[in-house]
Amino acid sequence: MKVVVIGGTGLIGSKLVAKLREHGHEAVAAAPSTGVNTLTGEGLAEVMAGTQVVVDVSNSPSFEPAAVMKFFETSTRNLLAAEAEAGVGHHVALSVVGTDRMPDNGYFAAKIAQEQLIQKSGIPYSLVHATQFFEFVRGIADEATRDDVVRIAPVLFQPIAGDDVAAAVGRVAVGQPLNGRMEIAGPDLFRMDDFFRETLAGWGDPRQVVTDPHARYFGAELKERSLVPEDGAALGSIRYADWPGRDADGR
Repeated sequence: MKVVVIGGTGLIGSKLVAKLREHGHEAVAAAPSTGVNTLTGEGLAEVMAGTQVVVDVSNSPSFEPAAVMKFFETSTRNLLAAEAEAGVGHHVALSVVGTDRMPDNGYFAAKIAQEQLIQKSGIPYSLVHATQFFEFVRGIADEATRDDVVRIAPVLFQPIAGDDVAAAVGRVAVGQPLNGRMEIAGPDLFRMDDFFRETLAGWGDPRQVVTDPHARYFGAELKERSLVPEDGAALGSIRYADWPGRDADGR
């Protein structure tokens, strides 16, 4: 089948395109660099021709609350309109575990708005909620750092490899629409503060990790299960301890 991957040149998108092609599908990487711009609508009608499935793994270039809200609302509206016009039968979107538990996080609020547009569109859909990617561990540590101290809440944390995310999204894309959501996570459950303490030590990073129950995660205070899935989530197979990028100085 023809599958258009919005954000198909990014971290997850490029992995997804490769996996779909390996299984014989016509996977199209759609991004501004390939002539498809969901914010302006450029190239959308053309790329939708003959498409059965659209997978949106795109991301906002800015995490500033107003900018990220504008990105997801504008992009999603344009995308859904083009899909409706072309008769696309399945819309898949990648989102984040815990969006509905942290509405004061500007990024999560924008993802909630995106999902609401998808649910109201009338197009059969599937939402895949993933936990934090292994590839973003460095960014999480950096965002939590003040004066060489990394403040992390002692909550549950269950990150997942980007390759496992792409594999799970690919399976959903070629299956029947869920008309609902599923959650995916890594195979191992950690205490977040312990995870970062051990990880930074493994990098030889001199920053001190301090356990702080009130430490904020991208602006939001966390509860015990804010970042982990409910029972029944699909689990990836790649453990952080075995992930090739783990010892690459975190970069």
